[in-house]
Amino acid sequence: MENIRVRFAPSPTGYLHVGGARTAIFNWLFARKHGGKFLLRIEDTDVARSGEEMVAAIIQSMQWLGLNWDGEIVYQSARLEVYKTQAAQLIADGKAYKCFCSKEELESKRQNAAREKLDYKYKHDRICLSRKTEEITAFEKEGRPFVVRFKLPEGETVFSDRVYGEIRVNHAQLDDFIIQRSDGYPTYHLAVVVDDHEMAISHIIRGDDHLSNTPKHVLLFHAFGWACPIFVHVPLILGPDKQRLSKRHGATAVGEYEKSGYLAEAFLNFLSLLGWSSGDDRELFSREELIQEFDLSGIQKKSAGFDEKKLEWLNGQYLMALTDRKLLELVTPEFLKTGLISNDYVAKNEAYLLKIIALMKPRLKRLVEISEMSCYFFKDPQTYEEKAVKKHWKGPEIIEQLNRLKNRLENLDDFKVSLLEPVIRSLAEELDKGAGKVIHPLRLALTGVSFSPGIFEVMELLGKDRVIKRLKTAIHFLESHAIEHAET
Repeated sequence: MENIRVRFAPSPTGYLHVGGARTAIFNWLFARKHGGKFLLRIEDTDVARSGEEMVAAIIQSMQWLGLNWDGEIVYQSARLEVYKTQAAQLIADGKAYKCFCSKEELESKRQNAAREKLDYKYKHDRICLSRKTEEITAFEKEGRPFVVRFKLPEGETVFSDRVYGEIRVNHAQLDDFIIQRSDGYPTYHLAVVVDDHEMAISHIIRGDDHLSNTPKHVLLFHAFGWACPIFVHVPLILGPDKQRLSKRHGATAVGEYEKSGYLAEAFLNFLSLLGWSSGDDRELFSREELIQEFDLSGIQKKSAGFDEKKLEWLNGQYLMALTDRKLLELVTPEFLKTGLISNDYVAKNEAYLLKIIALMKPRLKRLVEISEMSCYFFKDPQTYEEKAVKKHWKGPEIIEQLNRLKNRLENLDDFKVSLLEPVIRSLAEELDKGAGKVIHPLRLALTGVSFSPGIFEVMELLGKDRVIKRLKTAIHFLESHAIEHAET
């Protein structure tokens, strides 16, 4: 485990998605565990689909996750001459050749093979490999486009993977694959092998969707006379339907989870456990613990399932561990964005806000939920949850019940939990009801919704004036609707 050098090599044809982030995390943990180097390479040779915006988004997402890389970022688009030189070397060594066949010619051959129910492979005739030097020179002078194909040797390729063990691939399954396109740009296969060698990568840790590419890469390493890195292919991440995670399952870009109110540490923890295990049932790891525990032997062959409910639970655990003041700092932008409070309000009412945070924290799963969950602490309910009205405000006696409760609360001099609870419970006894039959209608009157923190704590925080005002409003609402119903 000396001189560990790993890389994360995203293609900026899209944002950093969950699978790519998990791959980056595994590489980063492995490098940090062994005091190695974690390198970042941007594979931007697909000029038509790559963009600076995507590059910036990938980098921002990695920074959010705290995946700091070593050294300068390598951009493949700045290394085109290197790839051309290496392709030319393979041609000179007789291990690759120029192919001048047009797309139309190749398509015709595929169709002919299909009619005979055969699998077409270019290596079956290798027309361009047998072209004479004069013919090739003439084609080049007239500017005829060409690709560069790797000359596939006979036999089989054998390589070892740290997850899947020994893998043997008969070359009958492969073809003379293209390593340089007609526009002079390298294909993925050539660029990745050249870069991994020049960056002295010791371990290639990537998704197992690249497993089928690996025989080609091994062939190229051998053709250049270079030693192969150690291969580690990690399982795919699946959606709830057991299919590969994609946009049809919902959010897949890391940036969307940041915007949805997840903490970076929680998201890192969650992704680390998708396809890797420390060997026990632990689910909560600090960043330092993940580095200490991570080992390639813990990577599993079985594909991991993305469970957003578990992610929410995990994020809730991280939120609970924060101090009230730190959590207030994190949710304040949400309060401001929704217009519940102003900057001046924060400065003048910090103590009140901290009390709200203390009440809401056990229920909070994502930062963006805070405004909706706690809006009744800032403004009177404008509506009442329809299902809750039908469930908790049914029957004519509910108006009398709320009136009796209002009258008793008006007589309290001190609006503390220790005094509020006996009032409500004593009323329930007098009405020969369970306490919930009084608490639920009361909660709806005060918050407009059916769920909240403990109602006694909510009442104390709202204060006597607002509680009485909201009870009067609820009673008026019920009386008005009762009249409407009678008239109807």
